[in-house]
Amino acid sequence: MKLQPGELILTAPKKGLPPKHLVDYSLAERKAAFAEAGIPAYRADQVSRHWFGHLSDDSTEWTDIPDATASDIKEKFLPNLLTPVRNLDCDNGTTVKTVWRLHDGSLVESVLMRYPERITMCISSQAGCGMNCPFCATGQGGLTRNLSSAEIVEQVLAGARALKRGEVAGGEGRVSNVVFMGMGEPLANYERTLGAIRRLVQPNPEGLGISTRSITVSTVGLVPKILQLAKEGMQLRLAVSLHAPDDELRDTLVPINTRHKVKDVLNAAWTYAEATGRRVSIEYALIKDINDQAWRADLLGQMLAGKLVHVNLIPLNPTPGSIWTASNPRDEKEFVRRLESHGVTVTVRDTRGREIDGACGQLAAVEK
Repeated sequence: MKLQPGELILTAPKKGLPPKHLVDYSLAERKAAFAEAGIPAYRADQVSRHWFGHLSDDSTEWTDIPDATASDIKEKFLPNLLTPVRNLDCDNGTTVKTVWRLHDGSLVESVLMRYPERITMCISSQAGCGMNCPFCATGQGGLTRNLSSAEIVEQVLAGARALKRGEVAGGEGRVSNVVFMGMGEPLANYERTLGAIRRLVQPNPEGLGISTRSITVSTVGLVPKILQLAKEGMQLRLAVSLHAPDDELRDTLVPINTRHKVKDVLNAAWTYAEATGRRVSIEYALIKDINDQAWRADLLGQMLAGKLVHVNLIPLNPTPGSIWTASNPRDEKEFVRRLESHGVTVTVRDTRGREIDGACGQLAAVEK
C-alpha cells in the first residue's frame, strides 16, 4: 500500500495474521492448549524450556519428548513464521541484517548489532508502516499489516540462535538488548507489542529472560498509547522520534503531528518518565538545511531543559530517491553545543548498518 503525502494508516489493513504459535501463549495458556489438543500439559513446560532456555527449534534435540509427540506439537503449536530471504552483513560481520518472508508473503527486516559490551537486536513490529514520515524508507512503503507477538519475538530468537551456534562474527554470545526500532510503529500494534515484550522479559520457561530495562520501545508520538504504556508498570526505555521542536516543521516530517502536537507528545513522555523513573530518549534525525538550524537546537534545548531526558542525534541515513541528506559536520557540532548549553545530554548515534541499508530509516524489506 503506497501512501500519499501526509496520509496516515493507524490501523492495519485486513490481512491475515499467522496461526497461533507457542510463543503467543503464556505458559499457563500453553498447558491448557496442549491439554485441549490431547497432549499432556507437562509437555508444554518441556517444549518451552527447549524453545527459550536451550534456543532449540530442532525437535530431534528434544530427547525428553517422544518423536511422535514432538511431531504432534510442531504441527499444532509451531507453525513456521519467518523464512529467511537473505542476510547482509557489514562491520566485519558484526552487523547482520535479515530480510524475512512471513506466511502471507509480507516482508520484514531485523538487524543484529554486536558491540564490545552488548548485543542488540533491532526488530520490526509491523510489516511496513503507516506513519508516512517522508525521510524514512519504511514509511514511504505504507503499511501491510501488524505482526503477531510470536512473529516479533521470533526475530529475537532467530538472532539468539545464530549467536548460540557461533554464526555471527565474534563467536558465541547472547542477545542483551532489544530495540523496537525496525519496521513499523510499535504503539500502533500495542497489544501484540506488549505481548511480545512480556515473552521477551519473562524467565525461562515462560520466556527469554531479557531485562526489561534493556528493551527500548520507539514511537513517533501516539500520545494515548504512551500514557497507556506508562501505566503498565514496566521499566522499558521510551524513545520518542521527535525530529523537530516546532509544530510547523514536524507536521511535515512526522505527519502524526497533525493529531498529536509537540507539546502533547513531550508532556506524555514526561508522564512516562515520572511513572517509570526511566530517562526518555529523544530521537532527532539531523537533515541538512531542514531541521538542523541553531535556533531549532535552542528551542529544543529550552523544551527539554531540566527533564529526565537524553537526545540521540541521528545523521540522516540515505534512502532511495530522497532529496535530503545528513547535516554538515559543522552544523551537527553546533547543534550538539547548543543543546549541551541548556544542560541536555546528547549523543550522536553510530550509523551502524548504513552500507547494507540496515540503519535507522533505511529498512524497506526488498528481496533483492
